[in-house]
Order: sequence, then structure tokens, then C-alpha cells
Amino acid sequence: MLGGMTTNADARVDSTPPRRRAPAGAAVLREDVTEAIRAAVFEELAAVGYARMSIEGIARRAGVGKTAVYRRWRSKLHLVLDLVSAVAVQGLPAPDTGSLEGDLRLLYEVTSRALRHPVAGQIIPDLQAEAARNPEIAEAMQKALREGQQSVATGIVAAAVARGEVREGVDEDLALDVMFGPLYWRAVVVRSPKLPKGYLASLTRATAAGLRAL
Repeated sequence: MLGGMTTNADARVDSTPPRRRAPAGAAVLREDVTEAIRAAVFEELAAVGYARMSIEGIARRAGVGKTAVYRRWRSKLHLVLDLVSAVAVQGLPAPDTGSLEGDLRLLYEVTSRALRHPVAGQIIPDLQAEAARNPEIAEAMQKALREGQQSVATGIVAAAVARGEVREGVDEDLALDVMFGPLYWRAVVVRSPKLPKGYLASLTRATAAGLRAL
């Protein structure tokens, strides 16, 4: 982790011309400092929530000065929006096991672990509540959730169609709802402390049957 970093200023362009020159006198934003700040945001969100989160607290947790944060983001809102958008870009890994049920089972195992992580368990409900009051956060979260998972759902369905497991012309939005809805309901909305034994296996079979019926 980069949280123990003590550097509180970004490096500046030195006298040796880089391959791509920055404007004269411009600060070079060090990637390790940026990653330290992003990691600190996750930790701060989980610890105090969005409403109580502050740039000072983020900087202190990251081991940097406030100026290092403000060089990158104008406010905590822009910082969180950037972080949520980055999650959409990273997305989920696209499974490729050779069968529809195998792909779904792997997807559910990965997603379940991510959603039930203690940090995610604190951050996601807090941001959902904040999204009800802040249209910018709501838009960013919708984009992160849909874009990050739409490509995975599309890939799983396309592979199943190519193998003859699912008919062509499946409604991709409906397929996305069928694939992700039950797990998000249980893990994020209901927030069950523990999944019942065999739940993911049963969900996999039910989802595969549902996709074949579309």
C-alpha cells in the first residue's frame, strides 16, 4: 500500500529534456502520489462516509499535502466522480471457461467477493444514498455500473450464442438485468451477511436457464 508515503510535493520537470516535454514550469504529477490519494479516498469513504470526508483527511491518510490533492482534483466531489469513473473503465474480468454456466459461475464468484468486501460494503450504500441527493454522483454511478458490466454481459452472451447455448438476438439490456440483478439485490440492497450454502451454484443454473429462455 502507498498510504505510508511521506512525500508532500510532486516532482518538477528537471533539466534533462524528457521524451514528451511539459510546459515550462508545469508540475509533473507523479503517478505513485496519484495512486496513494486514490487508495486513501477508498479508505476514507469506508471510514467516515462521503458527507464527512474532507480533502484534509484524504491528504493525511495518503501521507501527502493538500496541494497534491488539489493539483489533481478541484474538490472531493470531482475526486469521487473520477474514482467511480475509473471503476467503469477497469470493469470486471471477462470469463472464458468454454460454457455458459462456467462463465456465469466464475462471474458470480468474482462479483460476490468484490461486493461483500468490507470496504465495498461501506462505500457502495453510502454513495447510493449520496446519489439520491447529487445528480452528478448518480450519473457517475450509473455509468460505472452499466458500462463496467455491460461489456462483460455482452461478451458472455456472444460466446454462448457462438456455442449454440443461447439464441441470437437476445435483448442485451434484459440479459444484463437477469445476470446481475439477483446478486446485487442480495449483496447491496438486502445486504445479507452471508450467502446461503449453494446459492451461487443455484443462481448460476437459474440465470443460464433464464438466458436460454429469452
